[in-house]
Amino acid sequence: MELLRPMSRRAAIKDMGKAGLAIVVFGAACTSEDPASTTVPSDSTTTTNGTSTTTTTGTSSTTAETTPPSTATTNWARVNLGFVSAYILYRNGAAAVVDTGLSGSESNIEAALGDIGLGWDAVSDVVVTHKHPDHAGSLPAIAALAAGASLYVGAGDAAAIGGVPGNQPIAVGDNDMVFDMEIIETPGHTPGHIAVLDPAAGILVAGDALNTRGGSLNSASADPDFTEDLSLADESVRKMAGLDFDIVLVGHGEPILEDGKDAVSELAASL
Repeated sequence: MELLRPMSRRAAIKDMGKAGLAIVVFGAACTSEDPASTTVPSDSTTTTNGTSTTTTTGTSSTTAETTPPSTATTNWARVNLGFVSAYILYRNGAAAVVDTGLSGSESNIEAALGDIGLGWDAVSDVVVTHKHPDHAGSLPAIAALAAGASLYVGAGDAAAIGGVPGNQPIAVGDNDMVFDMEIIETPGHTPGHIAVLDPAAGILVAGDALNTRGGSLNSASADPDFTEDLSLADESVRKMAGLDFDIVLVGHGEPILEDGKDAVSELAASL
């Protein structure tokens, strides 16, 4: 089988618009339209705290950038799927998966779990930051593989994401806790967008409420091409600026590895 090259967000949207799809969940490129079935590049990379993982497929290889070793209880791993990322937060032999990438991303996430010495049986929780298919496309597959995991979605996006056979996602919002992490309502990009905050480790998983370019926050909050309410998205940035964190993990772009709160506060002040 010929391997696919990583595709851009717009290319993925264009491809997915050519065919109908059975399930609305993670995957494509932050569009509110139902995704078409899309193959995830198999040469994706995994970045974990303090380690570098090189994944080689065929003749292509990519090396993940490393993050400083973490002294916090919670560690994290980035599953780089090309134009979008999923994340694994883990501690004491248990893990939570935040976002699932395009439909077909489960094998990449499984490989990332293996890189940190875990398997699907260690996944206790799966969180979807929002309804767009590049973030929810592999939810049904991951729900089946991590059969003991609880699934969580933002209340405002729950209807659009829909159910998973045998494991109905739980709608969550402000003041809810998952994996000892706080759920933060961050609407605007979509009505039910949520972020995940681990206050003890100083980690904010922002989904598409924030995006970066070259490791720095973009001047806009969420991507205006795929955001339903830009004014509300700006309010969500101001809300996140009031939280306590150092690391920012985003759906699109490179993570911010230090001084994340200062960067978000600066962006909030400019909006």
